[in-house]
Amino acid sequence: MCNDYEQHIRYAEYRKAMEERALRVPDHESELALPQADDIRIGDTGPVMRLTEDEAVELFPMTFGFPPPEAKGGNRKGGPVFNFRSEGRSFAASRRCLIPASAFFEFTGTRYPKAKHRFTLTGAPFLAIAGLWREGQGNKPPAFTMLTTTPGPDVAPIHNRQVVVLRPEDWGHWLHLTKPESELLRPLPEGSLAVEEVRGGSD
Repeated sequence: MCNDYEQHIRYAEYRKAMEERALRVPDHESELALPQADDIRIGDTGPVMRLTEDEAVELFPMTFGFPPPEAKGGNRKGGPVFNFRSEGRSFAASRRCLIPASAFFEFTGTRYPKAKHRFTLTGAPFLAIAGLWREGQGNKPPAFTMLTTTPGPDVAPIHNRQVVVLRPEDWGHWLHLTKPESELLRPLPEGSLAVEEVRGGSD
């Protein structure tokens, strides 16, 4: 499952994509809101696209992965929730967001280092992954998780699940939920994602 993604989106490309989709960006926002990173992994901070109270789409820094669920006695059990299954759920009352990425990674093999596969959206300068976000507790920052679905034909040879990648024309539909979730939270058709092996494995 996706626990690592890349953020090399140029802010000018991001602004152009937002303008083309009539998604308003806050006046004060700048390229500082979209810091570059070769790898954003669980527990790291990454920029997330979320709606503001006045319906603009802002980039906001959040931690990758919800805290582990709270068990009896107030203790937390397990690891961070970084992927969240989308099938059979309604997200109308959830805090929806998008995770902008130049690429996401999947890994194959049983021994470290595993083979690393880089996925990009064909015909687009970058992609956005459907997600959910929560406010942080205490002095903790907000956190986000990525929604997953059954793998499409481009991902199935590599992994048995995949993150939900949304085309630019569906970004606003997910944030405002103006399309049925069944039309949004599904894999893209064959050829939509390009994949390359960027690191060989030990197996």
